[in-house]
Amino acid sequence: MKASFLILAALLVSFSTISAQVKDDARPVVDDSKTTPSLVRDAKLPTLFIVGDSTLNSNAPLRGWGQDLARFFDLSKINVVNRAIGGRSSRTFQNEGRWDRVLAELKKGDFVIIQFGHNDVGKYDDPAAKERPSLHGEGDETVEVTKLNGTMETLHTFGWYMRKYGSDAKAKGATAIFCSMVPHKDWQDGKIVRKESETFVKWTANAAKASGAAFIDLNEIVALDFERLGADKVEPLFGDKRTHSTPAGALFNAEAVIAGIMSLKRPKLRKYLSPAGRAIKAEQRRMVVDN
Repeated sequence: MKASFLILAALLVSFSTISAQVKDDARPVVDDSKTTPSLVRDAKLPTLFIVGDSTLNSNAPLRGWGQDLARFFDLSKINVVNRAIGGRSSRTFQNEGRWDRVLAELKKGDFVIIQFGHNDVGKYDDPAAKERPSLHGEGDETVEVTKLNGTMETLHTFGWYMRKYGSDAKAKGATAIFCSMVPHKDWQDGKIVRKESETFVKWTANAAKASGAAFIDLNEIVALDFERLGADKVEPLFGDKRTHSTPAGALFNAEAVIAGIMSLKRPKLRKYLSPAGRAIKAEQRRMVVDN
């Protein structure tokens, strides 16, 4: 009897440890050194660049919404180029030189749609965070940090990095569209928990306003849709515990982005939509957007 109790106790401790470990889904840093980036197909056309993390571009069997966005555009009128990559934050997409490479291709009349936040969470000085988090805030304060490779880095706030995306795009004659981060699948009393609404969502909206970018509150759009569908129907849209999409979830989120684009007074990106894109009505997605 005593032995059985000890075994049960051990199992309970083990289960508690595992539960704590899986609270957050894995966010691996994708190595794209041996892959070919998405390319501009026709340089004479305007280009829509997509910038973000694994919720926009994931490896199978997961999928990001950026991988399905092109199907809603008329590709005889516009290029759609997905430069999002797993494991990146507003900070690391810039300090790895990825944003500079996008800027080198960005031209007047182009568009860039940007979503960050998932990998900006955590503490910047926590080794487990893999040097991804930005400073949590939107001011101009900085911190000097020593990276694992021994080099120094000036760390900025999430809001600072986002404003830089918007102002850099504007300086190139292009238009930035900021999306707030897609929500986690966290339910409470039949509602999606919006714990990022007063942090990364608000900071994204404020950065858009400050830099002249357009803003789509994708976090709220998708959260409202999840609540309308209910937990059982939302479950197949996720390929892990709470963060990453299945192909069905990626398409669902891409449609929400298109609905957001349809609702914007500016920029006139909707004129490049395909019939499938124009068929998505903003009001059908019960969205909250800020122009």
